[in-house]
Amino acid sequence: MAISSLGVGSGILTQDLLDQLREADEASLIRPIDLKIANEKDKQNAYDVLEANIKNLKDSINELKTPLLYDERSVEVVGSSVTVEADANSDIQEFTLDVIQLATKQIEESGQFNSSTDTIASGAGSLNLNIDGEDFTIDYTDTTTLEELKKSINDIAGDKVSATIVQIGTDDYRLFLNSTGTGAAQDITITDNDGNLSGTQLTDNLTAVQEGVDAEFTFNNQTITRSSNKVDDLITGYHITLQETGISQVNVKQDRENILNRINSFVEKYNAAITELNKLTKSSTESDERGIFSADSTIKSLKSTLEDMIGSVGGGVGSLYDYGFDVDRDGKMSFDQSSFEEKLDENPKNVEAFFSGGDYTKADGSVVTLTGAFGEMYEKIDAYIGTNGILDQFQSSLSSAISELEERRMSMAERLDDKYNTLQKQWSAYDAMINKLNSASAMFVELANAQAAAQNNG
Repeated sequence: MAISSLGVGSGILTQDLLDQLREADEASLIRPIDLKIANEKDKQNAYDVLEANIKNLKDSINELKTPLLYDERSVEVVGSSVTVEADANSDIQEFTLDVIQLATKQIEESGQFNSSTDTIASGAGSLNLNIDGEDFTIDYTDTTTLEELKKSINDIAGDKVSATIVQIGTDDYRLFLNSTGTGAAQDITITDNDGNLSGTQLTDNLTAVQEGVDAEFTFNNQTITRSSNKVDDLITGYHITLQETGISQVNVKQDRENILNRINSFVEKYNAAITELNKLTKSSTESDERGIFSADSTIKSLKSTLEDMIGSVGGGVGSLYDYGFDVDRDGKMSFDQSSFEEKLDENPKNVEAFFSGGDYTKADGSVVTLTGAFGEMYEKIDAYIGTNGILDQFQSSLSSAISELEERRMSMAERLDDKYNTLQKQWSAYDAMINKLNSASAMFVELANAQAAAQNNG
């Protein structure tokens, strides 16, 4: 009978069996590495979210640590006669502006021409255009048309005057000259230098349609005149535009809305960061509730730093709690705007010094120079998130761990490849031997059967 315990025909040394053996090896040797890689990548993804939150927090702190924030001004205008803009650090005050008269441009109208293509002169020469005390020479010839004169004026004196041609009626075209500036000094005159202009439409017949006059207004009942409706030289840092006649009340004050918006943004970013840290460092006996960094000292240290700095910054003259900030049992921050504004009303210079640095006057009259609460916070956060900071090193360690695990997995996979390539060759050789043995066994069986049959027949 055939040998049944060996050989491919027996169904023992099959490819399926080889695959099953490899799966068992992968389960014990490679799958644990895969799980570690997946865990490290989960950490890396969690870190990326955390890093974004910490960077947002750092940016919001950076906006609050500059003293320039407290120099910004907001302007409230009651009335429509003026608009006012105030530069940073300009004076804080209230005042009244009464616009009596707006500054106007000088507008001159020429005499009548039959068309825009009428020639203006009988021969070559030049005319002198004077505007605001400045002379411009405009050349002409006996072929120069009114249209060409308009173009020459705009090309040569366009910074001071604007020339246009208007058709008043049939065969009635006029050249209009508008001063670009305003004020009483914007007189416009045309003088013929060579006497070759045809008629006096451009000289004696030049008529003022609108006189240029200075603006007149009162500042707190003091009469002021200016040549322009844009007044930048009344109060340093103020940019006033006269719009119409009438009275306006102006109140220039510290831009508290901007300060409050940035503080609220800081609170929002802080709470986003602390919420993420609470989740990532949560301790629990249940694996699905436990934070991925619950056992990591670096991330737990970052959380402690954020929590501790709220009460520790302030340079020894107070804390954030004194200015309307508070933290609940979960670490969430809140901000009482009214308490903060009371501090600003009481002593704005001290508030600025406490938050952004500078000289702080204590209750006993002594003065201390502070770094500023937000400056201190920035330094603490920057130690983690700044260039080559603690979190940079932490991120590098995560990347290194993943790389090392991936290299180990690759090495293990290559070892298994080698092992099972060798086994496959060995099993193939065993299969060949079994096939030979099976063939020899079949031959012996046939010989034995033939011999037994011969004996029976004999």
